[in-house]
Amino acid sequence: MDGPSRFRAEAASRGLPSEEVEEWIRTALPAVYMAEGGDGPLVARAGGDPLLPHGAPKPSDPFVASVDLAALPPGATGLPLPADGHLLFFAGTEVQGIGGQVPDAVMYVPAGTPSTPTPLEHAWRKPYQPRELRTVWHQSSVPMPESFALGRWGDLADDEQFELADELDDAWSHVGGYRPPWALQIGGHPVSPQNDPIHYARDPGEAGPSGRGGSAEEEGAGDWVLLATWKYGDDVTELDSGVAHWVIRRRDLADRRFDRVHRYIEMG
Repeated sequence: MDGPSRFRAEAASRGLPSEEVEEWIRTALPAVYMAEGGDGPLVARAGGDPLLPHGAPKPSDPFVASVDLAALPPGATGLPLPADGHLLFFAGTEVQGIGGQVPDAVMYVPAGTPSTPTPLEHAWRKPYQPRELRTVWHQSSVPMPESFALGRWGDLADDEQFELADELDDAWSHVGGYRPPWALQIGGHPVSPQNDPIHYARDPGEAGPSGRGGSAEEEGAGDWVLLATWKYGDDVTELDSGVAHWVIRRRDLADRRFDRVHRYIEMG
């Protein structure tokens, strides 16, 4: 049986309501997970100095990772990403739970663009530890149980509904739906130790410290997608189980408007 069929059977054996089982399956999104190790092609490079185009302005935060878009399995992320070139991510270590728009948090470098290693010289932070990501998984990603409950029943979700979401998540994981070991995720649902950054981006009252972002009605509350999530390494002692999320509206991603990315940094 395929994944959804195994999940349906497991959920039925636990007496979980079929309507919520089908809703759980419907919310699943494709995602790519990358990790160190393996002998495959280099899909992403993390830490160290970024390869920036000649004359490009230096981003204001340290370099996190560069993803070779041509190395991603076609269609595996479900996002309207460029077919080739590199996507570069930048983030510091200051916790920004409610995030906000950061124009230079992501940079797209088209294929064939002359680039050179460029030290970013942040006095408060040495470059992150260099790592090569050569192991890639592509599989369905489901929301965190709390995010599922809030998305399904809204802010009035009760304890019983949160418990049901936990049970659905446990049944999904039991039949192999758990996430593999990973350092960088592209697409899918965010894994957050605190709060779902997609919910923050959709909330017109959470436009970030700059106050930018506009209203959900004006700019499309349901259009937000997770571009990437990064797990900080052990060398980042400032954060305990720290993660950085980059989220963007799908139409902005299709238009290559990476200056409209919102970034969230949090710790466990």
